[in-house]
Amino acid sequence: MYWLRYLLKEPYNSLHTPAGREFVGLLFKYGNSPRHKRTQVSFGKYQLTVPDTMSFLWQHKEIFADEFYHFETPNPAPVIFDCGANVGMSVLYFKKLYPQASITAFEAEPEIAALLRKNLAENAIGDVEVVDKAVWTDEEGIWFGSESADSSSIYSTSAKKKIASVRLRDYLLAKKHIDFLKIDIEGAEKEVLNDCQDHLQHVQNLFVEFHSYVNNPQDLAAVIAVFEKNGFRYYIDTNQHRTKPFTNHRYRGNEIMDLQLNIFGWRE
Repeated sequence: MYWLRYLLKEPYNSLHTPAGREFVGLLFKYGNSPRHKRTQVSFGKYQLTVPDTMSFLWQHKEIFADEFYHFETPNPAPVIFDCGANVGMSVLYFKKLYPQASITAFEAEPEIAALLRKNLAENAIGDVEVVDKAVWTDEEGIWFGSESADSSSIYSTSAKKKIASVRLRDYLLAKKHIDFLKIDIEGAEKEVLNDCQDHLQHVQNLFVEFHSYVNNPQDLAAVIAVFEKNGFRYYIDTNQHRTKPFTNHRYRGNEIMDLQLNIFGWRE
């Protein structure tokens, strides 16, 4: 039981905020639901359709309970690019934080993008442009492996299909200022950041979820170099915290990924 293990491990962090207590309630409500089954869930004032309840719970913990994407700006209508919006949890959080925010939400997986549109409509979330294409370095499409939850990627071992893509750099150049750029694109972040590295000067806050896949170069130094080249202060964290890392090389039993990091960058 994931929820029981979590409560035994982090009781204080689970209960010391209203959002944390809400998360605990969601664990009891949905923690034993079957995996990879489309389910109607609710929390607070929101109603969503999700493809996997465990992924939803993890997203709630990171986004609403731990507030990974919390940022401050004097702009009442910040410009936000959400690359890897999934079913909309991050968009809901950004709109809760800044109701007038102008958000462009990118989601590569067609079925997940359809749920994203559905969830935004059913929760009356406006001023969001949904781009149902993969964030990439060109518009020629990309071979993409679809998974059942939130781990579809170019490195997936499942059957791949070619999906439409957009060049993120073109979207960046179309804006004079971007208050928050979130990049959570399951392994494509290295190529995309490299393509955009000379066009991030007008980005105020940058979040990158870094992924390292087995039998592929890690290239963490290249990702950090983009942050440093563009003058970001940064902080790196991980939710793995593996014991015996010299012998335990896998990420939570994942056979294709061996490292995941959260990189937070901001301008002072």
